[in-house]
Amino acid sequence: MTEQILTTKKNGMKAMLLNLLVLIAAIPVMVIGIIMTETEGGNVVLGGILAGLGIATLALGWIPLCGLKVLKPQEALVLTLFGDYIGTLKGEGFYWVNPFCSAVNPAASTKLNQSGDVKTNTTKIDANGVAVNMDAMGKRMSLKIMTLNNNRQKINDCLGNPIEIGIAVTWKIVDTAKAAFNVDNYKEFLSLQCDSALRNIVRIYPYDAAPNVDTTGDGIADEGSLRGSSDVVANRIKDEIQQRVDEAGLEIVEARITYLAYAPEIAAVMLQRQQASAVVDARKLIVDGAVGMVEMALERLNEKGTVQLDEERKAAMVSNLLVVLCGNKDAQPIVNSGSLY
Repeated sequence: MTEQILTTKKNGMKAMLLNLLVLIAAIPVMVIGIIMTETEGGNVVLGGILAGLGIATLALGWIPLCGLKVLKPQEALVLTLFGDYIGTLKGEGFYWVNPFCSAVNPAASTKLNQSGDVKTNTTKIDANGVAVNMDAMGKRMSLKIMTLNNNRQKINDCLGNPIEIGIAVTWKIVDTAKAAFNVDNYKEFLSLQCDSALRNIVRIYPYDAAPNVDTTGDGIADEGSLRGSSDVVANRIKDEIQQRVDEAGLEIVEARITYLAYAPEIAAVMLQRQQASAVVDARKLIVDGAVGMVEMALERLNEKGTVQLDEERKAAMVSNLLVVLCGNKDAQPIVNSGSLY
């Protein structure tokens, strides 16, 4: 299905004025015809024709008004005539088309968790007491950039850890004919493809960087992760979704991760693991610094000749300094008032 833009239909004002003039002119024609038929000596045949013509015009003259269409900026109207696609109206303006044309928008009444779908007071009660959704009656397609905020999903990463992740996808319609006719409901189609693409990409990455994990498919282990490579992951999700929705005439502008966390059942265990890893890294840093300080202290003592220490005393000094520098509590020194030896 190829989109066809109707560019010669922006003549709604002219069509409306002409139609109103015809309706107004039909009134005196009808009156003159009635008078001619009731007047003695008048032309009854001509009067009957004029009266019938005026009545028919007044009775059916409203039909062309059904072809008037008003579009606001960034709106489109997909039109069909007796089942055949005849074209799309795009751009703001006052249009007139065949009054028997009908607009098509299969997702007009579909409500997702996205911008443009949150409205208030859209239900009215008709004469029979039945609630009617007024939004479902509008068949215009929005060409604006919209944001789809899908529900959070629980997915296993490449290491099998369950995580919860949510994404926000900004998208727009670029081909109204494909959106209307190639898929049953382009909004639901987009939502399902977002879920599927998200699962396919998340399963490639670990939550945190892990050894011996290839996330790029080149056979070489890398440092990619959901938490540390969020931009790369988001771009891959966007490309994956775009490939799936091309047939529906949609363009994915951007995809972003809005929520990322371990699933509740393993969140506490993973927190302990992260804490333990942080403690180990901190201890490594403390030990490296302490060893450097001890080496510096021994070198300074040897250079200045402040004290002469044998190997046994050096070992004791190193042990005491490491205990003081690596301990997690303040040291309580003991002052030796006697001889060193």
